[in-house]
Amino acid sequence: MSMPFYVSPEQLMKDRADFARKGIGRGRSVVVLAYAGGIAFATENPSRALHKISEIYDRIAFAAVGKYNEFENLRVAGVRYADLRGYSYDRSDVTARGLANAYAQTLGTVFTTESKPLEVELVVAEVGASPADDQVYRLSYDGSVADEHGFVVMGGQAEQLTARLRGSWHEGMELGAVLRLAVGTLGAVAADGSVAAEGSERSIPASGLEVAVLERNRPRRAFRRLHGGPLADLLADGDD
Repeated sequence: MSMPFYVSPEQLMKDRADFARKGIGRGRSVVVLAYAGGIAFATENPSRALHKISEIYDRIAFAAVGKYNEFENLRVAGVRYADLRGYSYDRSDVTARGLANAYAQTLGTVFTTESKPLEVELVVAEVGASPADDQVYRLSYDGSVADEHGFVVMGGQAEQLTARLRGSWHEGMELGAVLRLAVGTLGAVAADGSVAAEGSERSIPASGLEVAVLERNRPRRAFRRLHGGPLADLLADGDD
């Protein structure tokens, strides 16, 4: 009689984490930055149908990297959660924190009980009445949640890109400035996945970007996509 194959819990969790990280690392990065008028989201994505940045509720948005089918299922579940809670109670009861907690439970359960973890990393953001009221939560494949401030980078070379942003971003930046900073950060990742030195970033045209904002002063629904001429104007504004 053969002995059953045994893997220690520590090794099993490590293997699942390594698997998820590799899948997420293959995805193109998403950059989320706070600016004076709200929260901006940007990623390199030429598709106009397969979105990585989406609206969830009135003042809440969702961004993701990883496997599209997996984070799209999470997005749809988040919309249903928000709609049901807003209908059952009040629209003000739908918060980014509540949605992040729901996502954390789902991600954590799948990571610990299923044979394959979800290869996704998420940001759930809510724009408040003032910058101090903004909420940005980053969720990892294992259900861990981090409360972020200022900016977030997910996917690809996230750690190196975060280090680049740390020296350039500051509070109170205007929309055009943060978008140019975001696009410069995305352009720092070369085709082979390496990070270029400052000043040698790729130029990404507006047609190759997916950009959206949560605008603080918009009534009720704060989410707005930027593309075409308006986006190109924002990216070109300030050029010599």
